[in-house]
Amino acid sequence: MSGSTQIEAHRQRQSKIAAASGWIGSALEYYDFFIYATAASLLFPQLFFPSQNPTVAIIASLATFGVGYVARPIGAMVLGHVGDRHGRKTVLIFCMFLMGMSTMGVGLLPTYHQVGIWAPLLLVILRLIQGFAVAGEVSGASSMILEHAPFGRRGYFASFTLQGVQAGQLLAAAVFLPLAHFLPKDQFASWGWRIPFLLSFVVIIMGYIIRRQVEETPAFREEQAHGEVPSSPVVEVLRQSWDDVLRVVCMALVAVIALLATVFGAAYAVQPAYGIGFPVGVFLWIPVLGNICSVILIPIVGNLSDKIGRRPPVLAGVLSAGLLSFGYLYAISIHNLWLTIILSVLMWGIAYQGFNGVFPSLFPELFRTRVRVTGMAIGQNVGTTLAALTPTLFVAVAPPGTANIPLKIGFLTFGICLIAAFAAFTTRETYRIRLNDLGDRGAVPVPKAEYERLRGEAMAGRTRTADAQDLAKQLRS
Repeated sequence: MSGSTQIEAHRQRQSKIAAASGWIGSALEYYDFFIYATAASLLFPQLFFPSQNPTVAIIASLATFGVGYVARPIGAMVLGHVGDRHGRKTVLIFCMFLMGMSTMGVGLLPTYHQVGIWAPLLLVILRLIQGFAVAGEVSGASSMILEHAPFGRRGYFASFTLQGVQAGQLLAAAVFLPLAHFLPKDQFASWGWRIPFLLSFVVIIMGYIIRRQVEETPAFREEQAHGEVPSSPVVEVLRQSWDDVLRVVCMALVAVIALLATVFGAAYAVQPAYGIGFPVGVFLWIPVLGNICSVILIPIVGNLSDKIGRRPPVLAGVLSAGLLSFGYLYAISIHNLWLTIILSVLMWGIAYQGFNGVFPSLFPELFRTRVRVTGMAIGQNVGTTLAALTPTLFVAVAPPGTANIPLKIGFLTFGICLIAAFAAFTTRETYRIRLNDLGDRGAVPVPKAEYERLRGEAMAGRTRTADAQDLAKQLRS
């Protein structure tokens, strides 16, 4: 076997390992993050925020969910800096350890009835650490996969990051389901809810074993070899690419759809104060069904974005999900469980994946290698943080007893989706830009016919896993 063939075989293997690592790592880390979301909606109002006013308890519990997102912009700047200065692999392993330890801490916390005000204070601190840790996950994993992926297949490969995220949410709900169904209610509320949090020990071990197998990306190693690693990625990306960071912020606001389905929707349907009365165990099937659909659709949408571009699936997904939010909330309001499940799956499990399947490739493609993790991390986490505050806003705008909740919350949700759609419309197309040219506003896309030829070769495994220029440099060296 020739030297060039050996290099190429190794890089093809690394592209697959990187995708698998991104999938599994994101699944495990977001399992940690979203078991908190489930508990905040269903249990924490009673365990950590008891109040004579049930509205206050719900708002306080959902606010701690939002607090985790408040830490994300800080985490994005710190962890983005680490990813662009010290490598994608380094930041991903660090994120995994920090997330796992903080989640285990939640599972060991005493409740309000045991230690009083210390319980919610410690809960907030651990949630802040969770938010800090998760801020580097998607941007680091997406950048790593993107930089290992074949030209013409970046959308497909990078989509595995988000497929892993959705699988993590699916796992989080799946762990809660048997506990909620089979444990007596008092035992579930006293100790059963702790089990999913304590299982994070497994996350730490598995995550480390998986992520140590992946090599650093050729693109980042080239930056290091040429002494082009930036001293301050945050300053550089905000100075040179502030408008693209702003576009990412606005597009990331569409996370309101997932939060509407899993956080506000759960509180609206389950909490006694709203008077809907959906059973807790039954309502947990909504994120399970939605995530089953998303796990199937995300790589399909990612592959589609390699054919028709990044923007069309994003625009279609954002606008259709925003419109479906009206129907989802209306179904809850009329106490129709089956219609609620169907519209939730359509809104979150299907329409929303037009965005979810594409942004892991679109966002990092807007930035150069030297600031890629930082640019995506700041934009995505600021936007997601703003979106994460919406469940608390929704409860404040439409507390228990409010009339026309579906219309009020539906219009707020659709308005946010319109902002995200406008940002996507003004974003430049990136799917036919070579890796070395990403972030260059004047870069010329590969001609359509040539792109289709290269993409076909990549799908058949007959082409180089990075740009031709990049591999040629390695062979010459």
